[in-house]
Amino acid sequence: MTWEIVIGLEVHAQLSTSSKIFSGASTAFGAEPNTQADAVSIALPGVLPVLNKGAVERAIKFGLAVGAHIAPRSVFARKNYFYPDLPKGYQISQFDLPVVGQGALTIQVEPLSGSAKPYEKVVRITRAHLEEDAGKSVHGESQGVTGVDLNRAGTPLLEIVSEPDMRSAAEAVAYAKTLHSLVRWIGICDGNMQEGSFRCDVNVSVRHPGAELGTRREIKNLNSFKFMQQAIDYEVQWQIDTLENGGKIQQATILFDPDTGKTHAMRSKEDAHDYRYFPDPDLLPLAIDNDWIEQIRATLPELPHVKQARYVNDLGLSAYEASILTASREIADFFEGSVNSLFSQVRSAINLGAAPCAEPYAAKLCANWIIGEVSAQLNRDGLDITQCPITPQQLGGMLMRIVDGTISNSGAKEVFRAMWVEGGDADAIIEAKGLKQVSDTGAIEKIVDEIIAANPSQVAEYRSGKDKVFGFFVGLAMKASKGKANPAQLNEVLKRKLAA
Repeated sequence: MTWEIVIGLEVHAQLSTSSKIFSGASTAFGAEPNTQADAVSIALPGVLPVLNKGAVERAIKFGLAVGAHIAPRSVFARKNYFYPDLPKGYQISQFDLPVVGQGALTIQVEPLSGSAKPYEKVVRITRAHLEEDAGKSVHGESQGVTGVDLNRAGTPLLEIVSEPDMRSAAEAVAYAKTLHSLVRWIGICDGNMQEGSFRCDVNVSVRHPGAELGTRREIKNLNSFKFMQQAIDYEVQWQIDTLENGGKIQQATILFDPDTGKTHAMRSKEDAHDYRYFPDPDLLPLAIDNDWIEQIRATLPELPHVKQARYVNDLGLSAYEASILTASREIADFFEGSVNSLFSQVRSAINLGAAPCAEPYAAKLCANWIIGEVSAQLNRDGLDITQCPITPQQLGGMLMRIVDGTISNSGAKEVFRAMWVEGGDADAIIEAKGLKQVSDTGAIEKIVDEIIAANPSQVAEYRSGKDKVFGFFVGLAMKASKGKANPAQLNEVLKRKLAA
């Protein structure tokens, strides 16, 4: 039987304000339990919430980044439920009138099967609304006792709700990763999944193609892309097996256990009417005018999809290279710093009368090194791009020595390793290690003349049409020059001399 997977995500992004959404209490992570649980967060009698303007600005910024409608008037509501970490008995959220309406996010999907090709997909965003976080139940500190830490209560969240547009775990993971990158890119969330700053709830159902949507089960609080993929794969197979064996799917909230790789039910899934939403009487409707929206729009950085298009159209990179280099704002900044450094040196060299170098070649060279050598070494050392011991300017300086023929690619790798471990300037390392290429045409011609004179039979083979013998001469010439002959010049001299 053919089954279609249907997936939608609800993502909670903790906004990067220093204070809570309705009070001045700190949002800093890691404080002693309950030291940041102020009177407003736990709703002591007589206190009133005051909306944090910075949280609203971050929500608007997100809406603009995904091309969403920004509501000129939005309303806060009380979502009523009982749980130990919610001392008020309700959560302040938004329901009918959220601050951010419909938008969309374009994702690049890398299928999990090796044979399938990457593809692009648009996932619709239903809404994004502001709300406060609840506290945290801490289980197992002492036998049979659950502690409650209310530091997180009142922390500002933006809940981003997608349409059920995803049809595989690969698409869901790609969407979550793209969203994670975007909220960090525009500076509204630090994206720290270990600290709970970016949490994903995944709604999963299955159906026969063309049929109505099946009954969904919601996998709560996934804080790892790897666990998300595992949880979806297990849940999909469980639902299919249940239906094919004659069972029925009951709407439920479920958890994923990474130790067992299985999902298990936590409680029956509530619907909106179970929460008895009503407008919060302590908070006025939120009014957002066009001037405020335009002020915030002016603060947006160049967005990833715009930057990708520029890299492809202006710098000649492939769509794949552009997507890798815009995976995070830090990577893009490192790339642009390297490119600008190299471009500056190339332009100076042209002005001094040196042979011109096309900027697309320089951009491609930077892209190849960052995606290749730099990324590989960062992975080996367990570092991210912000911890790279080589600065963009240093990398650009080293790459200029490839462009102007001072060093070969293999020599550049030796310089790169020395810069990574010891630091220092590329030119000083090239000089100290004697890595400068021989680019003197006269010296290269002398080496070639000696090799041709010493190998008449191979010369005759080449001139009879056996082109593969050319590699034999290249090998001898590189050996004679101790690997320092400029490859391009060497090839040109060899071809000219052998054709004579």
